[in-house]
Amino acid sequence: MSRRVLLVEDDTAIATVLTAGLEEEGFTVDVQDSVAGRDRALAEASYDVMLTDVMLTDGDGIETLGKVRSAFPDLPVIILSAQNTLDTAVRAIDRGAFEYFPKPFDLDDVVHAARQAAEAGTQEMAHPGENGDGLPLIGRSRAMQDVYRLITRVLHNDLSVLVLGESGTGKELVAEAIHELGSRKTGPFVAVNTAAIPRELIESELFGHEKGAFTGATARNIGKFEEADGGTLFLDEIGDMPAEAQTRLLRALQSGRIRRVGGSEEIAVDVRIIAATNRDLAPLIDAGSFREDLYYRLNVVPIKLPPLRDRAGDVEPLARHFLARAAQEGLPRRNLSTDAAKLLDQQSWRGNVRELQNLVYRAALLARDDTIDAATIADVLDDRPQATTGDNHSIGEAVSNWLLRSRFSDGQLYHLSMAELERPVFEHALKRTGGNQLKAAQMLGINRNTLRKRLGDLGIDPEAFSPG
Repeated sequence: MSRRVLLVEDDTAIATVLTAGLEEEGFTVDVQDSVAGRDRALAEASYDVMLTDVMLTDGDGIETLGKVRSAFPDLPVIILSAQNTLDTAVRAIDRGAFEYFPKPFDLDDVVHAARQAAEAGTQEMAHPGENGDGLPLIGRSRAMQDVYRLITRVLHNDLSVLVLGESGTGKELVAEAIHELGSRKTGPFVAVNTAAIPRELIESELFGHEKGAFTGATARNIGKFEEADGGTLFLDEIGDMPAEAQTRLLRALQSGRIRRVGGSEEIAVDVRIIAATNRDLAPLIDAGSFREDLYYRLNVVPIKLPPLRDRAGDVEPLARHFLARAAQEGLPRRNLSTDAAKLLDQQSWRGNVRELQNLVYRAALLARDDTIDAATIADVLDDRPQATTGDNHSIGEAVSNWLLRSRFSDGQLYHLSMAELERPVFEHALKRTGGNQLKAAQMLGINRNTLRKRLGDLGIDPEAFSPG
């Protein structure tokens, strides 16, 4: 029996593509382009799943979702949105959406989600959250959309989260967002940088100590676990935690109870754990310096933060956000010129978002008038340590030298050189994803069909990269 889909989308091209994909999957599709049309269709027919855009000609698909959920509590709803912010993702999930997809989306992913929604029938409703203004994470790139979607999945449960990413990518901001938007937002948020605590004091810092437990312990001390009771404990740089403290941490996670250093009483604590690291824990586990059982306790839901260089289009909105914050903190209020934004976007940002923030603050301080121009940005950039490769040549210089040494017939230069340059890029993506073409396409930021075509053109077999 054919399942019925109500598609609410005012972009004709998108509606046509989605309809074709859904019908190929066996769905019968009814298309409406407005909130009013949606409501008429729901009143006249029964549907197995609804897909809806957010910004429609006569209303907001998310804001009016509560009305639909009240009238049709068993109807799964999938949200499609070009407003690709964390606020949009959170509003969609908090108002009971089965799934959320930012535009542009992968058609196969949306069709697969529609099939899952139709089979699942219902999705547990979440309670509406607070207004998302002032959320700590900024960015509309595809890489950040994946982060937002994972965040929405852990807001209303207490699963342990392990945030992975390079230094400066905003791992603590992810932890804060999960706490502030989730079910524990009324409790405390306690952050601990385990790498910054002396080895001999870390157990006391986490679990507290009794008076006289060691030299200098002149009074009872409450540890971070007790401080975070009823809320969230964020353990940053978890890969640097000493082995002895790892053992006690594992015991606390398993039992939900802690014991102060020098004490005999076990104390029950209700704490959600979010850990973070910029290190690859696998080699540490192999070397015996990080407990494998603790890793599995922490890594229930991994969230990998992309480096800023992989967040196409996010540099300018981040820079403008930091300029506004700088003004709130007492620095002169500045604008950012188009040329300055373009120059920022061309940088590699080894220090990621933190480096960008520091540079924007410095530019706000040094700018000679109300608008930060490219010259000011260039002056500030000149003060940064310069990144070099092992032989002090950039990739661009290496390519130029290779072209000078190569011989191409007329009419072949572009196609043959592009093939040579593309091959290692595609092979790297396939290696990183174990030959999974969907994940490789997402890593590359291209459509999966484009990836398949280029792999065929280059004679690259993705099966060769499969772990099997």
